[in-house]
Amino acid sequence: MAKKAPRRTAERILVATLELFNRFGEPNVSTTVISAELNISPGNLYYHFPSKDELVNTLFDQYEARMVVLLAASDDVRDVEDAWFFLHTLFELIWAYRFLYRDLNHLLSRNRRLETHFPAILLRKKSALRTVLDHLMRGEPRGPEEAASRDAIAASMVVLLTYWLSYEYVLQPRTAMEPENAQDALLRGAYHVLSLLAPHLDLERRAYLQALTQAYEPALT
Repeated sequence: MAKKAPRRTAERILVATLELFNRFGEPNVSTTVISAELNISPGNLYYHFPSKDELVNTLFDQYEARMVVLLAASDDVRDVEDAWFFLHTLFELIWAYRFLYRDLNHLLSRNRRLETHFPAILLRKKSALRTVLDHLMRGEPRGPEEAASRDAIAASMVVLLTYWLSYEYVLQPRTAMEPENAQDALLRGAYHVLSLLAPHLDLERRAYLQALTQAYEPALT
């Protein structure tokens, strides 16, 4: 059996850095820690990524590219089950790059790339969720008041998506960001986002949504 080719050093650095950032928070992980984790010299690390900001920016670029593709799929959400899957996939991507959300204010204050790009991601999320709402609420809004209401719902969903993991972290700062807690954290977040949607659905769709979210009950206790 042919041996697998070893991963390139740059890829290994990114994988290890993402894991460390996610677990301990970007401010708490130095390039020295990353080098030690990989058992490489600091010089080798700097050859591939001349600064810690380069690591942050490269990981953010990965996240941004995946998020743009995912949000573009909002136009394909046509029923409650599609919406359920779409929101879960959003939370899974957020969890995969959770350091961005855990340390968001810190990163925005010191990283120009995130400062200029992250607001655009939030606007894309709002637009995508507004598209989902329009599809599930049977078409375009009837008048400016209903349009404003849907915008407000979409904005509230974005706020929950953006700050849910911070809420989890405040409640359980020692364990919330550990991988073994991912499933329950994602279920709780998805449940609350879907709860914003439920009151605005017709009776049939609301009942189906409630049936889907019954599986979340163990994670909510």
